[in-house]
Amino acid sequence: MHYAWFLFGFEGRINRAKYWLAVLIIVCWMLFLAMLMFAVGSIFGLAPHRSFGFGTDDIFGIFDPTSLRSLSSADILPLCFKAIGTPLFLWVYVATSIKRLHDRDRSSWWMIPFFAVPGFYGQFSDRLGDSIPAMLVAAIVFVLLIWSLVETCYLRGTRGQNRFGADPLAPRDMQPRSDQQSELEIVPHSAGPSRPSHVKRGHE
Repeated sequence: MHYAWFLFGFEGRINRAKYWLAVLIIVCWMLFLAMLMFAVGSIFGLAPHRSFGFGTDDIFGIFDPTSLRSLSSADILPLCFKAIGTPLFLWVYVATSIKRLHDRDRSSWWMIPFFAVPGFYGQFSDRLGDSIPAMLVAAIVFVLLIWSLVETCYLRGTRGQNRFGADPLAPRDMQPRSDQQSELEIVPHSAGPSRPSHVKRGHE
């Protein structure tokens, strides 16, 4: 498996197992980066937050000026590590999710209702209040979250070739291969003795 394409490419298809593997890789990277941050904080005498993690609020908080104004000096170290990790984790998540949607024969535009809409709602939901329209929006977002989870994590991809590529679960030996041996054909010589040559002699 080509891991550069698997983790960072946007073309092709991946099955459920590879998608779960990508999620596991992202979680391991998050744990490593969190341990590294606490190690750096202890070495230089910095005091980061006791709880540290990566989430969609790190991404969509960029679009929220209120969250940026509420930063304190204790947020500097976590913010530096999040500035390194969040773009990497986001890229891998989006790339693998798009390939998983391709496996379901869905275009990458489905990332808008499955990822962007719930992310923006989670960032600004506390400002919508408790009105009936706000409750309706919350219900729609909840349905989108469940739908995206089922689509990407549990449902099998389309069987056979679709518009985004070959079935990742199809056996490799079923793919056509070129016959390279039929291009050259050597005809062996006859096993019998060669015909003698006749030389005409002139009359003396």
